[in-house]
Amino acid sequence: MTRMIGFLFGLASYAVFLASFLYAIGFVGDLVVPKTIDSGSVEPFVTALAVNAILLGLFAIQHSVMARPGFKRLWTKIVPTSIERSVYVLLSSLLLFLLYWQWRPMPEMVWEITNGAGVAVMWGLFGLGWLIVLTSTFLINHFDLFGLRQVLLNLRRQAYTPVEFKMAGLYKFLRHPIMLGFIIAFWATPAMSVGHLLFAVATTGYIIVGILLEERDLVQAHGQTYMKYRRQVPMLIPGMKSTAEKSQ
Repeated sequence: MTRMIGFLFGLASYAVFLASFLYAIGFVGDLVVPKTIDSGSVEPFVTALAVNAILLGLFAIQHSVMARPGFKRLWTKIVPTSIERSVYVLLSSLLLFLLYWQWRPMPEMVWEITNGAGVAVMWGLFGLGWLIVLTSTFLINHFDLFGLRQVLLNLRRQAYTPVEFKMAGLYKFLRHPIMLGFIIAFWATPAMSVGHLLFAVATTGYIIVGILLEERDLVQAHGQTYMKYRRQVPMLIPGMKSTAEKSQ
């Protein structure tokens, strides 16, 4: 019964994640969903900036701290190891919904493309970014990434084994295609408001910091295998490696 409850919890957490991911597309793109990055009542600039910064900060702190191995070792003394990833996914998704709900629009325009071809290019890049994100999760292990594999193995009374490190598809050309996809999706818009710009700048900065923290953990987990991969494959832009990466 306990294993079944854990499995159902994992399924529910995944469902909440999937809803938050799909909502993110509409939220960032200012499409379809009831509350978007540029919709809602406008408040004074300082108030909107402060609220939005707090919302972004809450997500960044939770998302980074709970992903660190040291925190996981402590956290799994409280929650079962089999649902640790599902709890992480659920809390991240709920914080995203909080951000969508409480986001304050800052509608002043930074740029607005009116040319038909330019608008089409921007929407094409927007869609491409989200497609890269989703595809890249399956190139590693989508269901392990979001906790379903863990709860299913536990339900079957099988021991969890970490996903094997591999270079598949886009991972042969850059180390973090998921993050590149997010960056493309967040910046590709024909109408960039101040609020959207704040979101894009803050999330891009967080992505860079998050990558640096994640790579430290990956080196500890995979040792020379990952260090060799890091020397051979760029971080975010195919064909471009920093001086630091080349020397490692």
